[in-house]
Formats: sequence, structure tokens, C-alpha cells
Amino acid sequence: MPAPNEITPAQLLRLIGTPNAPVLADIRTDADFDADPFLIPGSFRHPHTGIESLKARLQGRPCVVICQKGLKLSQGVAAWLRSDGIQAEFLQGGMQGWRCLKGAPRLPAGALPAPAGGSTLWVTRHRPKIDRIACPWLIRRFADPAARFLFVAPAEVAGVAERFGATPFDVENVFWSHQGEFCTFDTILDAFGLRTPALDTLSRVVRAADTNRHDLAPEAAGLLAISVGLSRQHKDDHQQLEAGMALYDALYRWARDGRGEGHDWPADRKS
Repeated sequence: MPAPNEITPAQLLRLIGTPNAPVLADIRTDADFDADPFLIPGSFRHPHTGIESLKARLQGRPCVVICQKGLKLSQGVAAWLRSDGIQAEFLQGGMQGWRCLKGAPRLPAGALPAPAGGSTLWVTRHRPKIDRIACPWLIRRFADPAARFLFVAPAEVAGVAERFGATPFDVENVFWSHQGEFCTFDTILDAFGLRTPALDTLSRVVRAADTNRHDLAPEAAGLLAISVGLSRQHKDDHQQLEAGMALYDALYRWARDGRGEGHDWPADRKS
């Protein structure tokens, strides 16, 4: 049973990847981080002495504070934030506790592209359909919640990437793209160490819909239809991305919690 203002690794794992996930602040010392340079998905590093700058970054949002063992650093920072009216918890056992939780993914910090203006910046072709909406969802929910995405003409992706320090994705001849039979969503999952049963299930649906191999997942036809519909409904790519975030939030919860559920009529009919 967790103490007040404490969250267990298992409880936090259920929140990561959902739109209601708290902000995750990793305040480990440099020495502890250098000895284990991995992040809990969606977290960012911040010095434990920078309380005021952390408050500015939180903007009043609920947060979980993470240190090495869940002791003095995280408990102290969480208590300080609570004294200033911010809903803050500390992670039970810290990163050591997270490492002991079976199935808890850990993101290699070195895999994240260098930030541009405080967050990662990505660029791809305009008029997205499947991979170019699924990948931003994956990045924002599991890697960098503040990530920004630029949609430009296909011929301009490389030039925009060079001029603005953006990371190109889902175009030919770049790392963050299709590799063999796998799509860009798969590449990001592998690079960020995010292979979980739920995300594996979702990746099969995305891959099947994005590469016209609907035999891989029966849900692919539905994802394709909805994705084409969204692209027709929204002229602005960023409006389409916001609508797509809700779509992939729902698909993730289905992949994680709802795959065994069916529907029939009458409602009480037994299959």
C-alpha cells in the first residue's frame, strides 16, 4: 500500500501512454544517471535544485518526481511542490523500483534526437494518413510530450530538416522511416525500447494499414478507412493530428485492455 503522495511503479505504468498521464520529472543526480542512462517513457531530466524552473515547466500540472531510490531527493522535491499548491507524487523505489517491475519499458536517453528550442522537432511530408499520425502520437505519449511536428511538401523535407534542426521521419533515405517490411512506427518502437504487448499489437495494425497488408491484422481496414476520412475532414494537418491523437488513444486502450471484448445483438446474447 503506497504512502500518501506516493505512486507505485505498477500504478505509474498504467498511466503512461494515456492522455491523463502526469508530467514525469527525473531528478536523479548526474552520477546516478550516467551509471544508468535510461528514462521512464515520457519523462525529462531536471536538477533537483531547480525547483522554481521546474514549477515553471509544470505550469500547474500534476507530476511524479523520480530519483534513484525514491528517498530524499524525490520526496523532498514532491513535498516542496505540494507546499506551493502543485499536485506532486514521488515514485516508490525510484528508478530502482521501476527497473524491477516486469514489463516496464525504459527509453535509452541517447536515442532521443537533440532538442530544438526546448523539445524535439520533427519534420515529414504533408497530408498525413497513417504512419505520419501514429508516429507523432507515439512520440508525444511515450518519448517527448512537448514534441513538435512540421508537415511540408515532400521535396522540402530534407531542406527544412537542415535549416531548422528538425529530425526527418517517414521519408526515404533517413533512419526514422520504414526498414524492410516494418514501418516507421516499428522503427521508433525499437529505437526507444518501447516493445510492450499493447504497443506490439498496435504496431501490427498500423503496419498492416500503412503497407496495405490487411492480412496482418483485421483492424487494419478500419484504421485505413478512418485515417482517410480524417484526411478528408481536415484541411489543416495539425488539426488532423489533434483528431488523430484521440483516435490512437482509443486504439491503444483497446490494444492494452479491450482486445477480448466483442459486441453482438441482442446485447445479452452469448457467443
